[in-house]
Amino acid sequence: MEPNENTGHPRRWAILGVLVISLLVVVLDNTILNVALRTLADPVRGLGASQGELEWAINSYTLVFAGLLFTFGVLGDRFGRRRFLIVGLVLFGLASLLSAYAQDPAQLIGARALMGVGGAAIMPVTLSIISNVFDPRERGRAIGVWAGAVGLAVAIGPVLGGALLEHYWWGSVFLINVPVVAVGVLLVALLVPESRDPSPGRVDVLGVLLSVVGLVALTYGIIDGGEHGFGRPQVWVSIVGGLAVLGWFVAHELRSDHPSLDVRLFRVPRFAAPVALVGLVFFAAMGVLFFGAFYLQLVRGYSPLESGLLYLPFAAAQLIFAPRSAAMVRRYGGRAVATVGLLLTVVALAGYVLIDADTPIWIFSALGFLQGTGMANIMPPATESIMSSLPREKAGVGSAVSNTVRQVAGALGVAVLGSVLSALYRDQVGPAVSALPGPVRDAARESLSGAYAVADRLGPAAPRLIDAANDSFVSAMHWAAGVSALVAALGVVIVLRWMPGRPVVAPDATPATEPELAGTA
Repeated sequence: MEPNENTGHPRRWAILGVLVISLLVVVLDNTILNVALRTLADPVRGLGASQGELEWAINSYTLVFAGLLFTFGVLGDRFGRRRFLIVGLVLFGLASLLSAYAQDPAQLIGARALMGVGGAAIMPVTLSIISNVFDPRERGRAIGVWAGAVGLAVAIGPVLGGALLEHYWWGSVFLINVPVVAVGVLLVALLVPESRDPSPGRVDVLGVLLSVVGLVALTYGIIDGGEHGFGRPQVWVSIVGGLAVLGWFVAHELRSDHPSLDVRLFRVPRFAAPVALVGLVFFAAMGVLFFGAFYLQLVRGYSPLESGLLYLPFAAAQLIFAPRSAAMVRRYGGRAVATVGLLLTVVALAGYVLIDADTPIWIFSALGFLQGTGMANIMPPATESIMSSLPREKAGVGSAVSNTVRQVAGALGVAVLGSVLSALYRDQVGPAVSALPGPVRDAARESLSGAYAVADRLGPAAPRLIDAANDSFVSAMHWAAGVSALVAALGVVIVLRWMPGRPVVAPDATPATEPELAGTA
């Protein structure tokens, strides 16, 4: 083979387009349901779902998705990535159909859990297929397009959901997936080549089971604590139990002669540093998206569709800069590009500290564009570093680790920053609602949404309550934004200390060797 010969698949860019379609439908569904919650709670227009049932409609998907990401990435390497992608798409489409026509909240919760199974089969194999069909010299650019698609889907989910709900019934937010999935299955079957690990060895059954149990328990504890408070024993039983099981998983993998994950890779900087970076960035970013939705829809009074449109600059920045990040990495090195991206992200997150109830709304969108620009120059080099630390036949492992960390860190960001926001809001609004009757006072203190709900029954006192609730929420939002900026700033330390400075340009990636591992101990 000539040294400069491209080892990528002849149809690699068409294949990337198919993978982006598959990815969009999964990530969209993570965000699109949020705008339909109020409709689903309506007994006439929706299903009359209670608050707890609405939470489980979201969490059943998240729990299954996070719990199976790693396992399906590993099994995709073994049994065939195209096969897992097709099966995942079919399950996702079927579950979307069941969700659209659910007759009660219990059916919706079950269908959403099945969607989580399909999504977990789709997401990790998209990235591992990219690693297999692209030459390492083009892989960074392809991963940039992949990362841009993730950012686009996060931002347009609320826009699409709001538009559908303005014209159709609530089931349309799920039914929209079905034709997209059908086209995706056909294109995958026609264009995507099958790939797998040619020497997979034995299945690490115990390791797979431990990873599922540990991730589900940890994710459940994080979500439950974020929604109902971290002061209850059962939350910490779930979190500590999940961490203990994951610790058992690590110990087992170190002893196993056929591990599903070689945990010694976490001693290799070009694998461990970007994994940590992905976690920190998504912790900070998802927390900001969480409080931003309440700020726009309640404090500023925008509709779900209008709120989604205000996030489009974030998506535009992802689309513009993520595909170009590979060229920047080639010119300046991964460390420099990721550092600049992190600094932009930190500035954007810190900028939310200056946002109040009367700030011109274009400033909010401008901060979103700045944050999107920063993340577009963090995620592609970080993901490329993770994927290049493994050989092509083990690409599913790198993809699974990256996606699992992103999902768990995002849930943790919403839970922790949401808890900070709620606690500070309650402290700030307390004096203003102390004279209200008991049940009304409790509802107004619990959340900004609760304050708006009871204000309609207060007559002339309503404007005073709304002003106090808005001021308290904005003040709490400032603290949560400050915490998110500090978390993202930790990433700068990690990048400067451990991130590789130049891209890997060898004809193919090689796993960490024993000398390399020994040198990083």
